[in-house]
Amino acid sequence: MFERFTQDARQAVKLAQENARRLNHHFVGSEHILLGLLDRPESVSARLLTRHGLDHERAYRAVFGMIPPHAGDRLDADALEAIGIDLSAIRERVEAAFGPGALDRPPQRTNRGRLVSGRHIAFTAPAKKALELSLREALALKHRHISDGHILLGVLRAGPGPAHRVLSGADVDLETLRRELVAELG
Repeated sequence: MFERFTQDARQAVKLAQENARRLNHHFVGSEHILLGLLDRPESVSARLLTRHGLDHERAYRAVFGMIPPHAGDRLDADALEAIGIDLSAIRERVEAAFGPGALDRPPQRTNRGRLVSGRHIAFTAPAKKALELSLREALALKHRHISDGHILLGVLRAGPGPAHRVLSGADVDLETLRRELVAELG
C-alpha cells in the first residue's frame, strides 16, 4: 500500500510520528495523523482544514489536552537534565555520527543477533484503519496514488476517535469537509 503514497502522503505519516514523539506519546494515533497533515500548510488537507478553522497549533493544543505527555519520560529527562546531561546535545551527536533520525529508527538486529535500539512508535488500530481507508478512498475516486487528501478522507471515514474529537472541538462540519475534499481531489 505504501508504494502508492505520494511524497506528500509519506511526509504526512512521517510528521505524524514526529508529532507523537514531540508530545511524548508512545503511539501514533489518528490524532497524530491529523497533526501530520496540518504540519504542511501548503498541502490540500492543511489548506482545507485551515479554511474550516483548524490549524496545526489549535489541533496540537487539543491533542495535548486530550492525551497529556507520558509523565515518566519527561521526569526521566528532567532528572538527567538536573545532573547536567543534555538529551538534545546527545541526540545531535548521535545524529551527527549515525545520520538524522538514528534514535527514531525501529530496533534492528546486527549480524550477531544483537538488538540495536531505536525509538519505534507503533500505530494504533484506528490510525492503521485510517491509513487503510485512505487506499479505499483513492480507489473509489479511481486514483492510482494515495495523497495527503486521501489520508484525510481515511481519517474522516474511520469514524469516532481522537481525530474526530479534535475536528468536532474546532466545529468542523465533517460532511462539508468531506465534500470539499472530494471535489478538490477530483
